[in-house]
Amino acid sequence: MYTGIIQALCPVVQMIDSPGLKSFVVEFPERLLAGLQLGASVSIDGTCFTVTKIDGQRVSFDAMQETLQKTTIGQLKQNDFVNIERSAKMGDEIGGHPMSGHVSTMAEIVNVEKSDNNKSMTFLVDPSWMRFIFSKGFISLDGASLTVVDADAQTGTFKVHFIPETLRLTRFGTKQIGERVNVEIDPQTQVIVETVQRVLAEKGLSKLS
Repeated sequence: MYTGIIQALCPVVQMIDSPGLKSFVVEFPERLLAGLQLGASVSIDGTCFTVTKIDGQRVSFDAMQETLQKTTIGQLKQNDFVNIERSAKMGDEIGGHPMSGHVSTMAEIVNVEKSDNNKSMTFLVDPSWMRFIFSKGFISLDGASLTVVDADAQTGTFKVHFIPETLRLTRFGTKQIGERVNVEIDPQTQVIVETVQRVLAEKGLSKLS
């Protein structure tokens, strides 16, 4: 489980492409290496990965074809930076919201607005996902727990505001129009919406829009 609080922005120092598989190495800061073991789970841009090798500060991961096709990891290149969060331990503070690291879909950045000490982005997803995305609700974008603003179910768009600290600690400080991000829908919201829709369908009533 993860909390959506990004712990570090780390460089990808090596990429190895194989048929149906991409192996990559991320350089971790020393403070995130304590207790890290082979087989441990790490969130990389919101996608859950298993540690396959540890060589000093260099930590290796493998991405299978399914992950490459359905997440932004498929476009990852050497020297890119990625959002990192170690898996949460029992008793850790949940500063964001609980998440699994299982990407639901990808969203495209369609607008960026900047002002003094602020930056907002508008994201576009398939409108079918908007039944889970509400204004003032939680969403995970590239592993960061964020609050939704101005959700528009008809157009499939929603906006997020970023404070300077989030811009400094995550990839959103350099993200531009046209780039994609990994989206994980708040699991509790998804369960509630799908349960209500199923009950309404069983009663012969209209589904939620």
